[in-house]
Amino acid sequence: MIEKFFPKGLNRFWSSLLSIIVAIFIGAIIILLNGDNPVTAYQSMFNSSLGSIETLAATLAVATPLIFTGLSVAVAFRTGMDNIGSEGQLYMGGMAAALAGLVFNGLWGPFHIAIAIAAGFIAGGIWAWIFGWLKVRYKVDLVVTTIMANYVAILFTSYLANYPFKPPSAPIGSTAFLPDNTKLPQFFPFSTLNAGFIIAIVCLVLVWVLFKYTRIGFEWKTVGFNKTYASYIGMNIEKAMLSAMFLSGAFAGLAGAVEVLGVQGRFVQNMSPGYGYDGILVALLAGNTAPGVFAVALLFGTLRIGGIGMERVTNVPSELSQVLQSIIILLVAGQALVYQIRGVWRQRKHHELGKPLRS
Repeated sequence: MIEKFFPKGLNRFWSSLLSIIVAIFIGAIIILLNGDNPVTAYQSMFNSSLGSIETLAATLAVATPLIFTGLSVAVAFRTGMDNIGSEGQLYMGGMAAALAGLVFNGLWGPFHIAIAIAAGFIAGGIWAWIFGWLKVRYKVDLVVTTIMANYVAILFTSYLANYPFKPPSAPIGSTAFLPDNTKLPQFFPFSTLNAGFIIAIVCLVLVWVLFKYTRIGFEWKTVGFNKTYASYIGMNIEKAMLSAMFLSGAFAGLAGAVEVLGVQGRFVQNMSPGYGYDGILVALLAGNTAPGVFAVALLFGTLRIGGIGMERVTNVPSELSQVLQSIIILLVAGQALVYQIRGVWRQRKHHELGKPLRS
C-alpha cells in the first residue's frame, strides 16, 4: 500500500528506517533481560558516539573506511559485477601507497601525498580489474575468484611487510614509517580523523553525480539491470563491466591508502579489521546508492563507538552494537525476500488469469 504514496527510493528509506527502529526495540528487550535500563544504555551510546566533538570525530574516523569500501561494492553491484574482493583490494592499495610514499621521498608534501594516494587507487583498481577481465573473457565466477583473491592479497602483502620491506627493528610485520610530509593532515590531535574523510565525501558526490547525470553511469546501470537490453541498444557491455570493476577496486584501494597515510603512518600486516567485508553490508543496506552508503557507514560507526561507551557506563557489553547491526541486516534481507516472493506470486497469478502484469 505504501508504494502508492511514496516513490521507490523513499519507500526503501522508510523500510530501512523501520528496520532500524525494530532493531532498537529488540535491543531494548535484550538490555532489560540483562538487568539494565534501555534508556540509560541508549543515551550513553548516543553520548559516546555523537555527543561531543571528540566522540563525533571518533565516529567519523570509523565511518571513513566503510564509506570507501561501501562505494566499492555499490559501484560493482550496480553494474552487475559481484565484487566480494574489496578486502584484498584494500590491502593492495595500502601496500602500494606505502611503497610510493617511501620510494618518492623528498618531494613536495602535497604532491607526495597525491602520488601515494594515486598509487593506492590504481593498485586497487588493477587488482579488481584482473578478476573482472576473467569474468568477462572466460566467464569465471567472480564471487569465487574475488573471495580467493582476498587471501592472496592479504598473504602477499604480509610477505612483503615481513621480509623485503620490514625494517630490522620493527617488532611486527610492517614497512618503515613514512616521511612526515606524506601523512594526511589530521583534524584534531585527539582523533585519527584526517583528510581522508574529505576524500571519502568527494568520492560520494562523484559517484552520485556519475550515476545520476552522466552517460557512463546510465550505461553501467543499464548493463547491471539487463545486459540483453544493453547489448540490443548498442552499449559496450564488456567495457562497462571492466571500467566499473576498476573503479570499484580503486575505491577499496583508497580505503587502504587512507588507512596507511592517515592512521597507521606505514603499512602494517592485518591492518584491516574487515572493512572490505563490512563494505558489502554497507552497500546492501544502502541500496547501492551513494547517499545511502554515507548514512549506513555513519550508522555502523555510531554503533561501534557508542557500544564501547555504553559498556563503560552500564553492564551491557559492547557486543550489543554488533547484535543491533546483525538484526538490521536480517530485517532488511527479510524485506527483500518478501518483496521477491510477492513479485513471483503476482506474476504467477496474472499468468494464470491470462492478463498482463502492470507495473
